[in-house]
Amino acid sequence: MPLYEYVCEQDGEVIELLRPRAEADTPVPDPQGGNRTFVRKQSTFAAKGIGGAHVHAPGGCCPCGKNTGGCGSMN
Repeated sequence: MPLYEYVCEQDGEVIELLRPRAEADTPVPDPQGGNRTFVRKQSTFAAKGIGGAHVHAPGGCCPCGKNTGGCGSMN
């Protein structure tokens, strides 16, 4: 089950929930029982290896968005 982030429309608090994809965009009621509503937040992540080197999966792509090594920054 995917992990999603939700942000409170009233105060900006962020929570994380494991939810089925079918329910990902459904607003979440306040987990503390208040009148707040949480909506799905656009999440991003980055993976780095030891020493800050970028991690490449087989057939992965360059950090610039081109094929691996496409910008010449990584070989």
